[in-house]
Amino acid sequence: MKPEHLKLLRDRFWRLNNLYFITDKQGKKVRFRMTQEQVDYFQGMHTRNIILKARQLGFTTLVCIVQLDAALFEAAKCALIAHTLNDAKRLFREKVKYAYDNLPKEIRAANPARNDAAGELVFSKGGSLYVSTSFRGGTLRYLHVSEFGKICAKFPHKAREIVTGAFEAVAAECFVTIESTAEGRAGYFFDYSQSAEKQQLAGVPLGLLDWKFFFFSWWRNPLYWLDPTDVVIPDRLTKYFDDLGAKHGIVTNPGQRAWYSAKEKTLGDDMKREYPSIPAEAFQQSIEGAYYAQQFTKLYTAQRIGSIPDNSHLPVMTFWDIGVGDSTAIWFVRKVGEQYHVIDYYENSGEGLRHYMNVLKDKGYTYSEHWGPHDIENREFGSDAKSRKDIAKEGYVIDGERYSIKFQVVPKAAIDTGIEAVREILPLCVFDESKCEEGIGHLENYRKEWDDNRGCWKDKPLHDKTSHGSDSFRYFAVAKTKRVRTATQEPLRM
Repeated sequence: MKPEHLKLLRDRFWRLNNLYFITDKQGKKVRFRMTQEQVDYFQGMHTRNIILKARQLGFTTLVCIVQLDAALFEAAKCALIAHTLNDAKRLFREKVKYAYDNLPKEIRAANPARNDAAGELVFSKGGSLYVSTSFRGGTLRYLHVSEFGKICAKFPHKAREIVTGAFEAVAAECFVTIESTAEGRAGYFFDYSQSAEKQQLAGVPLGLLDWKFFFFSWWRNPLYWLDPTDVVIPDRLTKYFDDLGAKHGIVTNPGQRAWYSAKEKTLGDDMKREYPSIPAEAFQQSIEGAYYAQQFTKLYTAQRIGSIPDNSHLPVMTFWDIGVGDSTAIWFVRKVGEQYHVIDYYENSGEGLRHYMNVLKDKGYTYSEHWGPHDIENREFGSDAKSRKDIAKEGYVIDGERYSIKFQVVPKAAIDTGIEAVREILPLCVFDESKCEEGIGHLENYRKEWDDNRGCWKDKPLHDKTSHGSDSFRYFAVAKTKRVRTATQEPLRM
């Protein structure tokens, strides 16, 4: 090989943009060249990276090429984790194997793959690239997790396995990247994104194990453009684009607005999740299988989640899900005309009833009603055999005064009936986004359980950290929705 060629091969950036071939969206063989978004990520890469992005920006393709190059030229051990097994097989076949098979013959001959098994390339000089749905054991220099938001939403057990297993296989000075479109306001991907973005905005220096936040929006990509001739932009979208400019300094041209409008006709409520303009917008869209997806989309659109008027002269109702050795969740609600102002939320675990009564006292609201689940009347074990309702009524001495709660009992109703009650009452609600942030996240992410074997949603809720806040809100809906109160007195028709 000529000296000038050897010099070029030592330049990683040159290799990535000249050696490898991929297929484009039309299925044609083309030389891989980084887009501007990909260059920004590649040149700004930290040891821990999180990418929140619009769809179709090619980051998974980039990572496949980067990892293949590292395995070939750096003898690095690399792994790519995909959303599903079919995705993993496709990525290996169409991205990794295709790029390897189309390398110059002398490159492949200098470091051949001695093991070309499905899902894995192992090179004679020690590098390897593994593509699957999980990784545990061994050590890695590069790890990439594709569509981590979807994994967290649909397969929480798998997400936990990735965090506790695959992440731990990467030393602090090596490289992890997780990328995804958003999928609701819960799970590792949401938590990591929020923390990383806040650290970035605060200008706090990154440690080796801190996540660096990358956000790539649709409006930065020149391909997201459509001839605006004869395209009519709806008034609501015109206002949306004007607000982006006024509030965030995002100026969109007529071609971008035409593209966005056309794309939204197809995607509907999923548009902001798939093609967010700002990071916060991505997480406002609900996840697949979420019970209250449509209702929360409408609440955000109507700007009924944010700051609420001061109605402190009005009394507050509380609605409880009381856990025994588990979380207790409380919603604080005011009736304001025909609306319900959801003003506060509190959740904790491992505490007794006295703790929560103290919380209510410290919040300083004037209370009119307290509602608990039907099992609040169950007798506790012990010589006195008192129910939690009785204990709350007797109360505790707090700061020298006896403080007690007289609970009303929410009518017993089937879970399906309660979920319908929530859907009915949500359009009447206005939420304080700051004080109810945790509870709102629970409601948005309250979803059906996924059946791995049948590949569909089960007809029952997933029991996870969203359950308690969602249960207590369901009790609120059952207690205050007239149709449900009537239904609980008659035979249920499901």
